[in-house]
Amino acid sequence: MFESYIWFVLSTIAAAFMAVAMIVVRLRASRKPASVKKIILPPFFMSTGALMFVVPIFRVTWAQVGEALLVGIIFSVFLIKTSKFEIRGKEIYLVPSKAFAAILFGLLALRIVLKILIGQSISFGETSGMFFLLAFGMIFTWRIAMLVKYLQLERQLKQSKDLKSFMAQK
Repeated sequence: MFESYIWFVLSTIAAAFMAVAMIVVRLRASRKPASVKKIILPPFFMSTGALMFVVPIFRVTWAQVGEALLVGIIFSVFLIKTSKFEIRGKEIYLVPSKAFAAILFGLLALRIVLKILIGQSISFGETSGMFFLLAFGMIFTWRIAMLVKYLQLERQLKQSKDLKSFMAQK
């Protein structure tokens, strides 16, 4: 019992640090132009964490996979709504959102509540596996939505450049 409590506390502290780190990274990212690479690489790197399922203790049923991914996709809606891009000059930038930090900490609080509820009925390893899948589902969906928004703006930017060069030729 005590060991599971220690793991719960440590993983909650780690999640809080990750949330703060994500806020700092997002604020810094808003100072530099966005790119397709910067949008798609985080879920790609995170996907390596799926190797945890090689270890039997972390394996979950297909129903649990579906549940965790569905909850992650639902959570991603909040992140998608606060992720906006803008064109500054000839570049596309991520617009910093004041609501992003509040949403991130709200999702963290909800994650803690879910962890307490789920942790009572399934093992620590399965809980870890489910929360990895939840986070992956959330981040993957969010980044795909960001990519779509970015590519739309990139197309707009290219069209405006083409129009300007066409007008300059006349």
